[in-house]
Order: sequence, then C-alpha cells, then structure tokens
Amino acid sequence: MKVNIKAKIIKKEKLKDDIYKFEVQAKEIVNSAQAGQFIEIRVLDNIQPLLRRPISIYNINKERGTLEFIFQVKGKGTNILAKREIGEELDIIGPLGYGTFEVKDYEKVAIIGGGIGIFPLYELSKELKNNTTTKINMYLGFRNKEYVLLEEEFKNVSDKLIITTDDGTYKIKGFAIDELKKDIEKEKIDKIFACGPLPMLKAVQDLAKEKNIQCEISLEEKMACGLGVCLGCAVKTASSSKEAPQYWHVCKAGPVFNANDVEI
Repeated sequence: MKVNIKAKIIKKEKLKDDIYKFEVQAKEIVNSAQAGQFIEIRVLDNIQPLLRRPISIYNINKERGTLEFIFQVKGKGTNILAKREIGEELDIIGPLGYGTFEVKDYEKVAIIGGGIGIFPLYELSKELKNNTTTKINMYLGFRNKEYVLLEEEFKNVSDKLIITTDDGTYKIKGFAIDELKKDIEKEKIDKIFACGPLPMLKAVQDLAKEKNIQCEISLEEKMACGLGVCLGCAVKTASSSKEAPQYWHVCKAGPVFNANDVEI
C-alpha cells in the first residue's frame, strides 16, 4: 500500500561523477515494498520543479526500515536531488507499481541488465537467493569500464556474474545478451528477468520466445505522476491489433510485465 512520507536521508554515496546512492529511513514504505517497485520523489518542498522523479528501489532493509535508491543526474530535478544532504528529509510516495517480479523457488534463473537499468535487479536477486533459488546467473552490460557499477554487490547476490562492456575495456567485450545466449541451453535456464534499455529488452523478449522460457521484463518509462493519472507511460499490449490498439500504463500495470504481454 502506497504512502506519502517524509524520509530522512541517512547515507549518501557518490558512485560515479553523475551517479548517486541514497539510503533513507522509510519504514512505512519498506513494510510493503517488493522487488521491482519504485518511488516518486519531490526533490524540493516547493512547486519548482513541479513533477516528482520516479526512481527504482535498489535495496530494501526491512529490519532497519530503510531503502536505498540509485539515480543518475540527467536534468534539473536529479541535479537538485544530488545536492540534498544527510539529515535532510525527502517527500516520497511509495511503494508504487502493481507489476512486481515474481519471487519464488526456481531451479536456475538468468537476470540480465544494462546500464542504469541494473539497479532494481539487486533487490530481486537478493530475494531470490534468500528464497533458495538453486542457481542465479547474472549478466550485466555496460558501455565501458568507467560505467561498471556495483560489481561486488551483485557478485554477493548471485552464483555466476558475467560482466560485458561494449568496447571491451573491462571483462568480456560485447553485449550481455550474447553471453546469455551462450548459456541458456547449457545451463537449462527456467526463468529470465530483465531490466535495461529497450533494444536489450526486445532482444531478451525474442530470445525467451524462441526458447519458450518464462520471462519478466521491467520497463523504464517517463512517469510524471506514478499513479496512472497523467497517462504518459503507455505501452501497447501484445494482444491488441493495429486497428484497435490497447495500452497499459507502466506505472500501474507494471513496471514489471510478462514479456509475452507487451509490445516493445
């Protein structure tokens, strides 16, 4: 159940020049938060900027009543957010999103992410590991060595971690999807989870269909309200026709979808 709270910043870490990790005290949100959900943050307590910023939940700590989120500075709102300091309070609505990752016991799963799309996959992998999934293969793709993030953290919540870089400046040269293709039959993967840029998600969707493997994808869309009011985050349903298209809104029906249910 979503709530609107004032969440105190208790930790702030600069991961890269333009990427920050915040930890906030948010017991009311954490109590019901699930892997795959997100929060909406008002970066300042006034009307400018007017719109909240949607940010995926990276890590949930129910014992401490805290959550962590990671964001990249891309515009005015996230630039303001990056300047907020420990001890200050953020106006947050969450947890948001009815479509969440299905966490249960699996034999072998593949988790694939690219760029800043990797962040919601940490909580997913952590929960799967705690839920005694037999083996978790993690495939993370980055532009180059400079952008590789959270390697040790993801290594701790997976059984096999493969990192690729587009230009080969770190680990394997190429794309994460290519490494997944190599392993998918040899490893007998029975479920795929993915989050990242749309071209990667489309490739994962096609691969899952080809191999007849269950797949869930988390879509990243611009969500001005996060509540299904602004209607700005529409995604076409796979079952609808060109003549009579039907849409879901990522913030409400998602952000996590069965890969067979959406057209990307």
